[in-house]
Amino acid sequence: MSTIRITKQFSFETGHALYGYDGKCKNVHGHSYKLSVTVSGKPISDTNHVKFGMVIDFGDLKKIVKEEIVDLFDHATVFNKNTPHVELAKELMDRGHHVLLVDYQPTSEMMVIDFAKKIKDRLPSTIHLHSIKLQETDTSFAEWFASEN
Repeated sequence: MSTIRITKQFSFETGHALYGYDGKCKNVHGHSYKLSVTVSGKPISDTNHVKFGMVIDFGDLKKIVKEEIVDLFDHATVFNKNTPHVELAKELMDRGHHVLLVDYQPTSEMMVIDFAKKIKDRLPSTIHLHSIKLQETDTSFAEWFASEN
């Protein structure tokens, strides 16, 4: 049976700030992120299996990505917990805002590395994460490929 790649797309709104950056992104701002997750595997060949012909049910992939990424990052503000932004984060949390403190600079590049690990840990052993594309604007995105990692 052939190996097939399937892709599921997601979108979420997230704010962040890049501590120590020398441009506008040092300020708190947000993006309408578009996330594409591509996995590969062989379609199920057992004609008695309820998911016959599927690599993975799109609904199952959606559940993983929503639980690990979208539900956490959507309408959150993300800061690197190892910077003085932690003080701003505490103030926002005290005021009821949804804040995520991560152990990396919250750039698209670092976010795709984080997302790849979270998704890979949840996929069935027969399914492989092929790539992730995180688009933060219409013209800017970061990509992660399993073949390069």
